Amino acid sequence: MKRFIQKQIFNGLVMVAGTSMLLSSCKESFLEADPLSFYEPTTTFSTEAGLQSVLAIADRQLKRYWTDGSHNEMLPLMSEYTFSDLMVPGATDKTDLLDNVDQKLTYNSDQSTLLNLGRTNSLWFFWNQTYEGIRNANTIPTFIDNVTSLDEKTKNEYIGRAYFHHAFRYYLLVFQYGDVPLMTKVLDVPKLNFRSTKRDAILDLLIKNMEFAVEWVPEQSDISLIGLVNKGACRMLLSKLYLARGEYEKAKNLLDVIINQSGYELMRENFGTFWDGGVPETWSITRNVIWDLHRPENMLISANKEVIMGMPNRGVAKESLLQYPTMRCLYPFYFNNGLTMPDGKQALLNIYRNNKDYNPKYDYMRAMGRGIATVRPTWFYQEGVWAVNGKMDKGDLRHSVEVGNWVTMESMKCNNKDSEYFGQPLRLYSDDGRLLCNDTIRRWYAVPHYIWKMEDPVREANIPGSDGHRGVTDGACGDLYLYRLAEAYLLRAEAKFYINPDDPTIKDDVNIIRERAHCSELYQGKVTIGDIMDERARELFWEEFRNVELTRVSLCLARSGRPDEWGNTYDIDTFDKQEGTDLNGGSYWYQRCIRKGMYNKGVTITISAAKSELNFIMNKHNIYWPIPEKEIKANRKGQLWQNFGYTGYDANTLVWDNWQDAVEDESKVD
Repeated sequence: MKRFIQKQIFNGLVMVAGTSMLLSSCKESFLEADPLSFYEPTTTFSTEAGLQSVLAIADRQLKRYWTDGSHNEMLPLMSEYTFSDLMVPGATDKTDLLDNVDQKLTYNSDQSTLLNLGRTNSLWFFWNQTYEGIRNANTIPTFIDNVTSLDEKTKNEYIGRAYFHHAFRYYLLVFQYGDVPLMTKVLDVPKLNFRSTKRDAILDLLIKNMEFAVEWVPEQSDISLIGLVNKGACRMLLSKLYLARGEYEKAKNLLDVIINQSGYELMRENFGTFWDGGVPETWSITRNVIWDLHRPENMLISANKEVIMGMPNRGVAKESLLQYPTMRCLYPFYFNNGLTMPDGKQALLNIYRNNKDYNPKYDYMRAMGRGIATVRPTWFYQEGVWAVNGKMDKGDLRHSVEVGNWVTMESMKCNNKDSEYFGQPLRLYSDDGRLLCNDTIRRWYAVPHYIWKMEDPVREANIPGSDGHRGVTDGACGDLYLYRLAEAYLLRAEAKFYINPDDPTIKDDVNIIRERAHCSELYQGKVTIGDIMDERARELFWEEFRNVELTRVSLCLARSGRPDEWGNTYDIDTFDKQEGTDLNGGSYWYQRCIRKGMYNKGVTITISAAKSELNFIMNKHNIYWPIPEKEIKANRKGQLWQNFGYTGYDANTLVWDNWQDAVEDESKVD
């Protein structure tokens, strides 16, 4: 039986504790004293165990983007989704909520903590954590020649895996921050004179490195550990890099290999372990392939032929796990007197199992968690995206209340025995039109239960303890997907669209995903880029980096000249350098945020339970996040690029336009 990489991670941290602490240390801020060179190594890696350990740390860091584990109110991926068409900030009790991004997001904000609970975002986390991952990845090629026991094949495998981690992080950075400093090695002394490197130049280097990785990193079938970087993952990342650089035929050919020649298969039938959701009397799950596919206990098993690469996060040493509080952060704030029945009584109570009024038919706390809605889905994700061919798809398992995968507010029932409406469905309005919810942003929305519901057998079984009485109300530790075959089909559809938008096989790559989900509506004619991005939203919600992918597609549309679903075309030189909050112009990312999302609707939202009025506003220049002020100041002997629209932007700032010059300059520290 294959072992999970988490064991390797924990052992690696113990083996090279000094190195691990060195790799994670910082001064007042992450990059303040020695920006982007990160540390002065006091030891070198002279054994294979040292290489294994730093790669294990890099593997473990991947899942931090989803989990982090340091707080039960924030998950880093939230920021990716609130900068998109699918979610917005929902914690209306925060006085500094990042609703009006246009005004509130500045170059000197959000750099004091990794997870900003006041604004409920983690932009600084992405900068800090991503460069930390780059630093760890760079350790391998910098020091690998010191390990003289390695043969050429093994050496190249290590370098290939390091290149993957390096490229994965830079893929995020160039579509979150644009032109950023390029780092490819560990430096001997701090460097204070960095210059930023153009996005396309970085992408060129990443492609070169990932072509090497695809050649040398083995297939998962030839690897004894689950969770290590494998050839399939390298191909997936390289296909995205090809798309970003306009090499659409290369992307398609690589995706053909993944889909047709690599042994992966879409899971179409029930498989693995069936978990009934924990409280079947309250919320019944009819077993189905979508539910099974998203159970953490099924994600990385050998029976799952769809997983290309996953991230182990369950069933091993506690020290190697990261908490994943989806049920706390992402479900509505149900249990409050702000949600009532027509008689004025609170609609939902969180009743412990040792309470005299406990009834397993109405145990919504254990069934749905005790959410606080740090972020919430948009109407588009709840309703609009599920319509295809102008019809709401009744068969789609991903949006099915009937089988239990999807939960709407109306599908739950009042569990307050003091209410005359006990046992009746929740309602948003009374018969006379009175609003029964004092905060519809935070307390009233539907959720993808099959994605966010988590299991914690230990806590659930501990009935004598308070956790057992309360059940699994926050979330738990669970395995995650990094890449699945379903995404490969959608990436191939996208590549075909850029090559020839009239290609009739584009719809086949989208429909095969829909057929697996038992959809009744399939695409019949020409498929637009909007159709493909809609299907990504349905299939890859909370799995893809939504903001990054929308920005990448914005670049692809501008580079290819293909129109979006509204007929807009984009200029490669201007799509990401525009200002304004009107409907005209901007990027594809911007158009999706305002046409599909909740931004720029021209209304101020007044909520009686909120600390302030809400204005969800996004500017065209917010396609990129601002380069943090502290990094610009710390690089005191040089000048970093600041993005258009933010304080400090200067179009004349010198930027490396090729990676070779940037790499040569890395060692120049004067």
